[in-house]
Amino acid sequence: MRRAHTVEQVREAEAALLARLPEGALMQRAAHGLAYAVLELLGSAYGRRVLLLVGAGDNGGDALHAGAVLARRGVAVEAWLLSDAAHEGGLAALRAAGGRVERRRPRPGAASDATASTSTSTTGAFDVVVDGITGIGGRPGLREEATAALAELDGVPVVAVDLPSGVGVDTGELDGPHVRADLTVTFGTLKAAHLVDPAASACGAVQLVDLGLDLPPADIEALQPADVAALLPRPAEDAQKYTRGVVGVRAGSDEYPGAGLLSVSGAASGLAGMVRYVGDAGVAGRVRDAHPEVVGDGRVQAWVVGSGSGQHAAAELAAVLRDGVPVVVDADALAHLDGPLDVPAVLTPHAGELAAMLGRDRADIEARPLVHAREAAEAYGCVVLLKGRHTLVAEPRGQGGRTRVTTTGNPWLATAGAGDVLGGLIGALLAAGLEPFDAASVGSWLHGAAATTAGAGGPLVAGQIAGAVPAVVRGLPPLG
Repeated sequence: MRRAHTVEQVREAEAALLARLPEGALMQRAAHGLAYAVLELLGSAYGRRVLLLVGAGDNGGDALHAGAVLARRGVAVEAWLLSDAAHEGGLAALRAAGGRVERRRPRPGAASDATASTSTSTTGAFDVVVDGITGIGGRPGLREEATAALAELDGVPVVAVDLPSGVGVDTGELDGPHVRADLTVTFGTLKAAHLVDPAASACGAVQLVDLGLDLPPADIEALQPADVAALLPRPAEDAQKYTRGVVGVRAGSDEYPGAGLLSVSGAASGLAGMVRYVGDAGVAGRVRDAHPEVVGDGRVQAWVVGSGSGQHAAAELAAVLRDGVPVVVDADALAHLDGPLDVPAVLTPHAGELAAMLGRDRADIEARPLVHAREAAEAYGCVVLLKGRHTLVAEPRGQGGRTRVTTTGNPWLATAGAGDVLGGLIGALLAAGLEPFDAASVGSWLHGAAATTAGAGGPLVAGQIAGAVPAVVRGLPPLG
């Protein structure tokens, strides 16, 4: 499991560790981890040029000490100081290793800095820029001197120290200019900004350097293959179709038959023992033709409702709620919710649907998805899965208050009908016995991984996703 901790949690853990370590040891761990990541990106040291953008905080110190390590390896390192102050120990280390320093922001009342050297470099001369402008204590947005420096360096690969400067650390939000990194090297633990969009989209690849922090449980998690393998329901030795779970699907209509077919394909991907379909006769016939193993109405352990239901959505939602079993509510049925449900549920809106549910603008949902997914979980008293590049699964505080972020998938997954398949997958996992939070997050992970497998690096259509689920499950790490 990858976990994201808050700034407060990280600072408390760092303070506890610092009390047991020699002075400067923690920064040296971080700096060496950063330097080795930059070297790996460069591929070689000699003849390479690295520029450090340095702010006043400890991230600037990490960058300067890493620059010293790089300089001792033969890299030509230059630092631009973007603040009136900089980490003195880091400056001394960089200069001692042969690095160059230029102050980009003169001190008030001073025409120049006597210790600064004049840079003769040009943007094209740098192989990598290291962003040490602000750290986890910084607020969203950047100051003018930072944005000016970044503008000069447009096109040069960027390695961010801990996180891209200017992003919202604990919220994953953006508000003003920010760094867009190719690689982010973070320390001790992930933060929300590494997982939650829109800030996560600015991080590039994320590499974690272990500092040995003793951290508490985290509210934000991202499943990894081993976690999915451990959570996935597996048939017992004496299993039969009913004990493996029966999932019912009420989706599609004569107007939108494809939604019914795709919802059934997700439900019938092998994760549950039986699938029942209830819907318009024309759609039911097409479902039987495509999935002869699917049967009609009867008792189920979970329902999937809403995709393509059109004018029947309210009636279909009412019907499944009367059964008193867990339910996945998607698409058209979401518009007919008016408060907390009396059954365990997973709601699966996209940003536009969530905007309508909460009375917000879609742009606000997309700018602050973490806030709004959690708000919806509280308002409806159930698990809310907010679809996106990094899908969020949030549970109400009364159920634990956790949030999971899905990091599988790729841009080809943004295709019509993919969400219908997802609803079916989650419904099958509910019927097989998973709790709503686990069913939603495991289903979302499998959905993204199956899309990547099905597309093999290229385009795909929604119908291919369910067919790739068995291969993804077979590829999970063995238990134990």
